[in-house]
Amino acid sequence: MAAAAAAAALLLLTGCGAGVSASGSSGGPAATTSPSPRTVTREIPGVGAALRSRIPAGARQIVAVYGDSVTSADSTVALFTRQGGGLWKRERTWQGHNGKRGWTTDHHAGDNKSPVGVFTLSDAGGVLADPGSRLPYHRSSAFKAPRSWARSHWHDFDLVIAIDYNRVRGTSPIDPTRPLGESKGGSIWLHMDHGSGTSACVSQSKADMEYLLRTIDPAKHPVIVMGDKADLEA
Repeated sequence: MAAAAAAAALLLLTGCGAGVSASGSSGGPAATTSPSPRTVTREIPGVGAALRSRIPAGARQIVAVYGDSVTSADSTVALFTRQGGGLWKRERTWQGHNGKRGWTTDHHAGDNKSPVGVFTLSDAGGVLADPGSRLPYHRSSAFKAPRSWARSHWHDFDLVIAIDYNRVRGTSPIDPTRPLGESKGGSIWLHMDHGSGTSACVSQSKADMEYLLRTIDPAKHPVIVMGDKADLEA
């Protein structure tokens, strides 16, 4: 148990938990970049050929994160489900946050930027009991944010979905393995929001996290497509 707690602490310090402001300051204005108002579309709105080509052919659920700009911490998040005839239905849209320094196509540990790209979603976990997740859910007190952080950040990791960036699929989100090396960072998660930018993760309200956990279905091979407006549209 002590070893697990130590490993978790290391992960939190090198992933989303790095560089948390002691002031717990609030974020900027709500994101203005948003997907098309149409409910059903041929392609995922706002996603250009470069990232679209990286979406696996079998993916039938997509979480799209639309960053306000390359330097902004504000995002719009949407869930799309594949329909018959190859169409995509936008199920729901909500506000969130990304890295406090925006986005990057070359993420490194400690840069406080979220990685642009297409990543699978395979595992979940957190401090709280499983709210009905369809993904494998790993509950552990090791997710608990240090109480030395600002109080507004204490519940960030109550609910977590691992973004499969530099991690081993099929393991707990706090597994320390980094296939690309430690310098490329890790512990990039969807997690609960504290009102401002993260160290690299994507955050949203508890209600939105519960919705994702209950809706994302591994049988639909879910992926997340995330980035700032310009990189998404490339």
